Amino acid sequence: MRARRWTLTLALALQAPCSALSAQDPPGRDAALGLEFPPLVFAPPEPELHTLAGGVEVLYLEDNTLPLVNVFARFRGGYALFDRAYYAAGMSLASLLRTGGTRTLTPDSVDLFLESHAVQTSFGGGGESITSAMNVLGDDLAEALEVWGEMLREPRFAQGRVEVWRGQELESALRRKDDPQRLAFSEFNRLMYGDHPVGWEIAPDDLEPEDLSREKLEWVHARVVCPENLKLGVTGDVSWAEIEPRLEAMLAEWSACEGELPEPPTARIREGGGVFLIPRGLEQSTVVLAHATDVRQGDHPDFFASRIGNIILGAGGFSSRLLSRVRTEEGYAYSAGSLWTTPRRQRGLVGAVTQTRPSTTVAAIRLILDTFAEMTREAPRSDEVRRAVDETVNGFVFNFQSPSQIVFRRMLYRAEDLPEDWLQRYLDGVQEVDPEDVLQVFREHVRPEEMTILVLGDPDGFDEPLESLGPVTVLEIEEATPSSPSGGQRSPG
Repeated sequence: MRARRWTLTLALALQAPCSALSAQDPPGRDAALGLEFPPLVFAPPEPELHTLAGGVEVLYLEDNTLPLVNVFARFRGGYALFDRAYYAAGMSLASLLRTGGTRTLTPDSVDLFLESHAVQTSFGGGGESITSAMNVLGDDLAEALEVWGEMLREPRFAQGRVEVWRGQELESALRRKDDPQRLAFSEFNRLMYGDHPVGWEIAPDDLEPEDLSREKLEWVHARVVCPENLKLGVTGDVSWAEIEPRLEAMLAEWSACEGELPEPPTARIREGGGVFLIPRGLEQSTVVLAHATDVRQGDHPDFFASRIGNIILGAGGFSSRLLSRVRTEEGYAYSAGSLWTTPRRQRGLVGAVTQTRPSTTVAAIRLILDTFAEMTREAPRSDEVRRAVDETVNGFVFNFQSPSQIVFRRMLYRAEDLPEDWLQRYLDGVQEVDPEDVLQVFREHVRPEEMTILVLGDPDGFDEPLESLGPVTVLEIEEATPSSPSGGQRSPG
């Protein structure tokens, strides 16, 4: 293992004074350049792991810098685990926990309490989890924790707030066709994942009033936001002796989950490539291309090599090959980048995205595919690998600038069933990557000839027929329907 692990690259910039322009270097320059420094050791503080009486795990890290306390909650479960009939209810759940009131407090009363006590909250959700966080002055912790706990545990789902969410999502669904990039990404996900939650996009048919009935909202809530699915995190100016009984009291009135959560459905990602066109008379084409890969997040050389290879290919900004060639050398596009997703338990995608003029659309696609192919034939230069490794290692520390960041990330890693020492394994792993490792992972997992290519743009303006890339399937998608004057409450049709 290299001595570089868990270290940061220390750059010493020496700027000579004006007199340095003379024939001789200033006195002491050689001595300064010859200085050696010990490596900077990066050792973030370790949270304590506690288990409450009901079996709920808590990651706790005391921090007395400010008189503030942060409490985090992460629930396993989300819309991806249920039938499409519960999609809208699952999608809205996090938002309505915040806006929909509680059993004893109306939505306006909740808003007033949070504002008057300067309580900051956040609520979010995805296909397989719901998260929330609360930040409050230590003196107000008891009251704030009681209200926040009730928001999570006993939501009111006030009908007026449900209708506001439904109206906003309905308007957004109707307007999706007006946003070329959003439409291209949405249709590409649908192409690749089909009728799998990753490929779902909320549509007017998902937003009928019955899709957000109280019965459906309570059904999803009772199966997701409950103690068996919960992990907690606490940081700030509070001792464990002070916070433990308050957390126990918050959980004491919480009902158990109703039923077992099903396992996430396995995605069957599209294979075999193909070229797809969404015709739009626009001055810019949106291009998305990718294929499935089996590289997953974990302690494996392929995972670490894929992280470094993706930075070299197109995720490393101006130093990456795609941006250098598509933008700097050829002037085809303002931006171009690569993606290489590595889910923990599912297959991911490797590919690229760009936007370019119609007159350079096919040329840009060919250049992107050629850049992928080059990465499968020749190992990258040593300086490219070193720059990507340094970028990863040096940037990693900024994920741990505060105790709350440390605890939140540790909660995520535990939820993903990663090793306890995953942070060190990750940094060790990326620092072991060499050019041959990158070449090997591209040879084994990247197949440019099998990319599924989606182009949203004006075929009459293309530099050459799209058919030159292969048989083309045209996706006929209607233009967006103009909004009604009443705004978000407009019904489809």
